[in-house]
Amino acid sequence: MTLTRLFSLCLMLLAPMLLAACGDNADGPAASSEPLPVVAPPAGTTWAQTVATTDKGGYRVGNPDAPLKLVEYGSLTCPACANFAEQGMEPLMAKYVNSGRVSFEFRSFIIHGPLDLALTRLIGCSAPEAALPLADQIWANLGPIQERAYANQAAIQNINALPENQRYVQFGTITGLYEFFAARGISEDQARTCLADFASLERLSKVSEAYGTEDGITQTPTFTLNGSKIEGSSWAEVEPQLQRAGAR
Repeated sequence: MTLTRLFSLCLMLLAPMLLAACGDNADGPAASSEPLPVVAPPAGTTWAQTVATTDKGGYRVGNPDAPLKLVEYGSLTCPACANFAEQGMEPLMAKYVNSGRVSFEFRSFIIHGPLDLALTRLIGCSAPEAALPLADQIWANLGPIQERAYANQAAIQNINALPENQRYVQFGTITGLYEFFAARGISEDQARTCLADFASLERLSKVSEAYGTEDGITQTPTFTLNGSKIEGSSWAEVEPQLQRAGAR
C-alpha cells in the first residue's frame, strides 16, 4: 500500500475494527524441563532499561541475547493491545525481561489507517527508550484519542488536497495529537517535524505492510516466541507460555 493510498483511507474514517485474538497460530517453542538461568544486566542498569530499534522496525527491550524472544505485532489503536499493555507490561518487564531470560519487541502494525501511522511516527520521534512508555500512554487514553480523531470528517476530507508533506502535519492539528504528545515530552515543533517527514512515513508504511505479506500477520495483537506464533492475545494466555519455555 502506498502512503498516498494509506492516507486516503482517512476519507472513510469509521470506527476502527476491534481486532483481538490471533489466528492460525503454531504451538510455539518446545517446553523446557529446567528453568533458564538468570542473566545479569550491565553494571548499574536493568534489562528493562536496555532498549534498541530493530531491523524489523520494532523496539526491543531487554537482553539482546535473551534465549526467549517475545515479539508483539500490535496496533496503537487496538483495544486488545491496550488490554495486554494494562495487564501485562509491568509483570513482563519486572519478572521476565529484567531476568535476562526474555526480550520483548513491539512492532507497530499499521492496520487502522492514518491515525495508526501518525501515532507510530510520533512514538519514534524521541529516543528509543521513550517509544514503549508513549505507546502505553496512547493505549491508556485510547478512547479520547480515537473520539477526537474521528470527530471532524469535513476537516479530514480537506487534508487530502494538501501536498503530501503537509497532510500529516495538518492531521496532527485536527486530531489533537500535538497537545497529547506535548504533555508527554514531545514538543509541538518536534512532532510537526516528524509528521512532515514524508520519507519516514512512507518507510513505516512499507515496513508494516511487510508484517502482513512476509510475516503472515493478520490480526492484532499477534505474539511470536522465538519466531513461532503462539496462542493467545492476553497476558493470562501469554505468560504460561513463557513459563513453559523456561522463564520460571
